[in-house]
Amino acid sequence: MFKALKKLFFGKPPEPPRKPSQGAPDIPPEIPCGNGFLSREAVFDRNNRLAGHLFLLQGANLQADADKSLQREFDEGLLGTLHASPDAWNASPAFVPLNSANLDLPVLDHIRTGNLVLLVQLAADADPTILCPRLEALRARGLALGIFRQPRNPAFSAAIALADFGAVDVRDNEAGAIRDFSVAFRAAESTHPVHLFGGNITTLDEHRLCQQWKFDYFHGQFANTEHPPEEAGADPHKVQLLHLMRLAQGDAETTEIVEALKQDPLLAFRILRYLNSAAVGLDHRIDSLAQALTILGRQRLTRWLAVLLFSVRDPNFGDWLLVESALTRGRLMEELGRQTMPGQPTDPLFLTGIFSCLDRLLRRPLAAILDDMPLSEEVRSALLRREGPFAPLLAIAEASDAFDLEGIERTALAVGLAPESVNRALLSATAWATEVTEHWE
Repeated sequence: MFKALKKLFFGKPPEPPRKPSQGAPDIPPEIPCGNGFLSREAVFDRNNRLAGHLFLLQGANLQADADKSLQREFDEGLLGTLHASPDAWNASPAFVPLNSANLDLPVLDHIRTGNLVLLVQLAADADPTILCPRLEALRARGLALGIFRQPRNPAFSAAIALADFGAVDVRDNEAGAIRDFSVAFRAAESTHPVHLFGGNITTLDEHRLCQQWKFDYFHGQFANTEHPPEEAGADPHKVQLLHLMRLAQGDAETTEIVEALKQDPLLAFRILRYLNSAAVGLDHRIDSLAQALTILGRQRLTRWLAVLLFSVRDPNFGDWLLVESALTRGRLMEELGRQTMPGQPTDPLFLTGIFSCLDRLLRRPLAAILDDMPLSEEVRSALLRREGPFAPLLAIAEASDAFDLEGIERTALAVGLAPESVNRALLSATAWATEVTEHWE
């Protein structure tokens, strides 16, 4: 918990992955990063929590699936992009689609293995005598391997016996086929642990089917189809957090902020517990909220309050997507701001990204929410009019969140950011958001 809070307050970069990994630490010079923009799609676990991401690399020159050379360029670019920023994506499961014809890519002999899952689509001409030794070698390195259900492929029966993950493209398979595959694949647990991955799940009914047949991971647009309640009453906790943010951002006296904090005992307890923890390492104990506020500072308090606005009890799929959108937008704007606005404070950029999702959280017009919020003109003009110095970075964050390739290219070009810079920042922001929400109470 304290590691997550430390990242939240002080914005440290993600720590090295918890799992040990193998392979050379540096990317070989002959393996390029991709020249397209990275996108990540949510993957949920059986408890309906956000468990990881499926990563894709998109670019105008990587669109022809039928062209083997372009598919190879696509796969190499995606793996190279991830390998260039290993600490940024290794904190949670990273699912990477890959064509079996490209399992000989050199990057696979160097990329970190912790939490990486290759979801292998078998090529039509896959030869099991060549494919299976390579799969065994990659597993020996520590890579987790998933094989998509392709029962008519000549290499399928041999390859699936080596898989750690059985993968199904739910959109292209009938319910009976999904059921039979689950039963058959889970029988392999007698030889080694196995997991089931459902990809391209479109509806909540399809998700329930996969839950019924013991799938472990779920990916697809089904999460966007879960609608919020028709009427959402004002959450007293969020109202209090907004009030505290107004006080912290405005001209309120410290005593007024302290009195408001006392009205939220859990928040006050969290602040005092954090500042007295080994993670902070103060040489004296903090016993009062006034002391805590002095040490913490108003900007850091505002930062934490903004994040806590998006914490929810018993979240549904839509809640998780909203939380990730807000936190990733805020952190991504910070990361990009360090490149495009060196030497300037990044907290206003973070708040701009977070606040861009407030209308979805509170289901009220953003202008009404911000009406009496003491924000800088740069933040306000970016959020309400898409103008000012913060607007271009907000546009990148929004386009990335929507997987709008043309929008990312256009907005990144406008501020002189190359795909590699945006991709690194997105990976870092995604990992940070994952770690902050990992220990929601």
